[in-house]
Amino acid sequence: MNRETSRRGALKLASLAATSVLLAGCGLSSGGSVPLAVAPGAIQPVPELQGVTIIVGSKDFTEQLVLGYIAEFALTAAGADVRDLTSIVGSASARKALESDQIDILWDYTGSSWISYNGNTDPIPDARAQYEAVKKLDLERNGVAWTAITYNVDNTYAFAVNQDAARRLGVEKLSDIPKIIAEKPDEASFCVDTEFASRNDGMPGVEKEYGFTADRSKMKVLTEGSIYQATQNGTCTFGEVFTTDGRIRALNLKVLADDRQFFPRYNVGITTRDELLKRYPQITSVFEPVSAKLTNAELLKMNAQVDVDGRDPADVAREWMVQQGLVKLPGGQATGR
Repeated sequence: MNRETSRRGALKLASLAATSVLLAGCGLSSGGSVPLAVAPGAIQPVPELQGVTIIVGSKDFTEQLVLGYIAEFALTAAGADVRDLTSIVGSASARKALESDQIDILWDYTGSSWISYNGNTDPIPDARAQYEAVKKLDLERNGVAWTAITYNVDNTYAFAVNQDAARRLGVEKLSDIPKIIAEKPDEASFCVDTEFASRNDGMPGVEKEYGFTADRSKMKVLTEGSIYQATQNGTCTFGEVFTTDGRIRALNLKVLADDRQFFPRYNVGITTRDELLKRYPQITSVFEPVSAKLTNAELLKMNAQVDVDGRDPADVAREWMVQQGLVKLPGGQATGR
């Protein structure tokens, strides 16, 4: 996941920061206006949501920005009075903003809730079982409701290699790594970030599950963003990546299959407070058609348009919504890129 902030996001943050000074002691600001206009498409106005103020938040990395704007356009088409509070710095801050009524809607990941917010160390391999466990725990413990989950998006950890290494070593899956370490130890180099190097669902867990021990002298701990290029240029053979990061496609990296399904599931769904979802259950029907069209491949393309092509996340999000027929441009003209 790329944690860079777009130029539009940076300007908005600066504006919100100034506003926050005036709202000192009140936490986050009440949000800005939705950056681009849309008209109803497949998502039609919902009488119960007409004029209801809903604040949409997101974390501050590319995929979250894109998803945040998608949520804003969906709710706008449904008739809500949407406020934009995307690009909250840090997952914990975004989650806290939801729990404390500062935002109302946040796309989130099942693995993030299970491990980071609720303190579990052992993930549940089955995606549906993981979702049901997260949904139950978050509701009981935190008053947070999940809805519109998509199992077609799983932004989890993975290891990737460049195409030359893939051909030279014949690696396809994580269970090929022990053989490389045993037979070609000089090739068994790794690039990981600080957190992955030590967490149970990171390197120590991978080694235990797949039965190998990486030579620490051949393991480089890099910043998350630099690992992709280091893998592509051969600085390391195996690079830790996130499966929906647009740089995988841009740098033509090969993602190795997690053939024992070790890594936690990071399926995406809408989170909101339970009382809000009970008051407006129509939120589910607004987001279900969106989730139905979201896939890893679609997010890879959208993330790459931001990270590689330099486009604004709001433009990318609206264009995708129009292409999917979920909303229209004002005036009713659909467009394609």
